[in-house]
Amino acid sequence: MNTKIFAFSLPVLLLSACADDAQEVAQDQMENTAEQTAIVAGAEPAALGLTELQLLDADVFGAAGVELGDVQRIMRDASGQVTGLLVEIEDSNPDRYVELPLEGMTVTQRGDDTDISTTLTRDQLIAMPEIDITTL
Repeated sequence: MNTKIFAFSLPVLLLSACADDAQEVAQDQMENTAEQTAIVAGAEPAALGLTELQLLDADVFGAAGVELGDVQRIMRDASGQVTGLLVEIEDSNPDRYVELPLEGMTVTQRGDDTDISTTLTRDQLIAMPEIDITTL
């Protein structure tokens, strides 16, 4: 009977591993593309008075000063206008990505770090629609 359970479990485990690998590959590609785009954009402010490189280096903090996530990509509409930031939610497992609109965000200086603050809570971020990064 244990052999049957193992035989059934193995394909499920393999599919799960493939999904995790696809997510990791998509994340690496997304980060590389975002960084290259930011380098090309240079010192021109993209949003919130920050360059794309500064935005990509920013962490997102909630109103209580709790880190909510990391900026992974700048989101744009068809005309190239920045509409929001793709954020990986801190300590989500599996990794969860949401698009934060620019409204309500402010730039916060923490020592040498330039970060983004929002009035949203972690629960509100979790409740937002998840972005499938494998489709970006």
